[in-house]
Amino acid sequence: MNDVAYDISSIVRNSLNALKVEDLVIEALRDLMKDEIKRHIRNKLERDTQLQAEIRAAITELLEAKVRETYALVRIGKCGAELGISMVPDEMKKRIEKDIADLLEREVERMIEEL
Repeated sequence: MNDVAYDISSIVRNSLNALKVEDLVIEALRDLMKDEIKRHIRNKLERDTQLQAEIRAAITELLEAKVRETYALVRIGKCGAELGISMVPDEMKKRIEKDIADLLEREVERMIEEL
């Protein structure tokens, strides 16, 4: 029975150590500061519609650039795969092409399911 009491005491002590109050307070204060800064930024933007529109346009441009970057990386990967396949003996080419097609089919199906 004494072992059970020690185990429970140990679990409680370890749980309290895991919930360091100082860390929780610091995290809560950090969240409050972030909320206050966000509120201040929103108030400024509400008063300056031109700046708000400019920020929206810049964000749109950034997202479009990220899409173009991703597309370019996919194209580079495709070219690398084509180069690699072109260097393989013909009998292996068909197997590799089938494996790649199967892989792409699975990935596209997974992406569609996630949507």
